[in-house]
Amino acid sequence: MPIPLHGRSTMADHMVVCSGRSARQVAAISEKLIERLKTGAGIVARVEGKAAGDWVLVDAGDVIVHIFRPEVREFYQLEKMWLPSAAAALRAGPPARAGLAAAGA
Repeated sequence: MPIPLHGRSTMADHMVVCSGRSARQVAAISEKLIERLKTGAGIVARVEGKAAGDWVLVDAGDVIVHIFRPEVREFYQLEKMWLPSAAAALRAGPPARAGLAAAGA
């Protein structure tokens, strides 16, 4: 999910948040991204967290990429912190309606 940061932060203009299904997949996504940034754009990105594979941060200068395992992404909820509240509510989906769930609807 891309998140525009221009004018809201001095660390980067854009943030991308994505998930891998396992620590191995998170590490593989980060490795491929680092490789493509270097060969395709000549960017030598800085990387944090690749050894653990729960949350890898790839700093490509104007773009910061966070790659999470799903449980870790849900715990930190970076989207809620950086998206405007209306956009975050849309991404979260409609509120649960307990009365319909209890009635079996």
